[in-house]
Amino acid sequence: MTQTQLNMTGNGDARIWGMTSAERVRRLIAQETGKRPIADEHMLHINLDYAFDPLLLRLALKMPGTRFTNGDDMVLGQWQGETPGQTIDLATSPSFYNEQLRKKETPFATLLTPQTRYQIERASYFGAYKGVTDLLTKYLWPELAFHMTRLAAALKMTPNMVTAIGAILCIYATILFYQGHFWAGVASGFVFMVLDTVDGKLARCTITSSWWGNIFDHGIDLVHPPFWWYAWGIGLGAVGLALPTSTFIFVMAAILIGYVVQRLIEGAFMRMNDGMHVHIWRPFDSWFRLITARRNPNMAILVVSLLAGRPDIGLVAVAWWTIVSLVVHAVQLTQMLVAKACGETITSWLEKDA
Repeated sequence: MTQTQLNMTGNGDARIWGMTSAERVRRLIAQETGKRPIADEHMLHINLDYAFDPLLLRLALKMPGTRFTNGDDMVLGQWQGETPGQTIDLATSPSFYNEQLRKKETPFATLLTPQTRYQIERASYFGAYKGVTDLLTKYLWPELAFHMTRLAAALKMTPNMVTAIGAILCIYATILFYQGHFWAGVASGFVFMVLDTVDGKLARCTITSSWWGNIFDHGIDLVHPPFWWYAWGIGLGAVGLALPTSTFIFVMAAILIGYVVQRLIEGAFMRMNDGMHVHIWRPFDSWFRLITARRNPNMAILVVSLLAGRPDIGLVAVAWWTIVSLVVHAVQLTQMLVAKACGETITSWLEKDA
């Protein structure tokens, strides 16, 4: 993008997530224009007096000739010459499909002042939440993670710093599970799981996502769960609840094979449908993502078993739930293949209703 293609007006001196409006806009532009450049002979107009949802910049780049306003105030847009082709008034609360976060949303655009900073940071944080995720991430700790994200930003921590702290706690939880210290392991694991939300939100809110950070974060997420469940199984022996050898082998095989095959099915679905996740295909698929046998729902099962004093039964329950989830994923994949064979175009129900 050349300087002649960018017209920034307004001041925007107040800070959001430790950044001035101009700095935030520059980061957003650097992140987005590499994926979708400004159209030839068009100019990108941005009002620095407003803090706006990153989705609006993606929409402006995707929709040449469009101006987004808040009532009579121009917020941003991309057009050629003096007059845009169409105007979308954000004051009317239009909704759009956010492909990155897999949800429909009404993007925010708010005048940036010291008085509105908290409101804007809250809007940008919750706007960065994925619409389709597990029940703990969606319902249990969003408020806690929001305040931790604000604290991390105030301390000028990077997302990778947060991920590194989480990785240490993840390893510590594994050791505690192995030794049979289940409640202490759950506590360490809980903080790690919250930090697993914080690092991603911090990266999105401060526009500091990186290739390495993405690999670091998702690599830990992908690899550690089977180690937790194995350590839990070994730890049962330390508290006098060791599973019989045949049961232990069945549980570990079901959890490991089920986990790996589920992820392979999800990857195959994405590969065959231009990167679209299986969890956003139909309403049922989005609902099932809340409870499917991933780390967080499995931890919920194990905590319930601890409260009942039977962590051994909890691990067996995780194995059976993994099998059930695997069957559901296999059915989803089969239904998709049949639909494609019948000529159906596979699209997200969220996008259809946006």
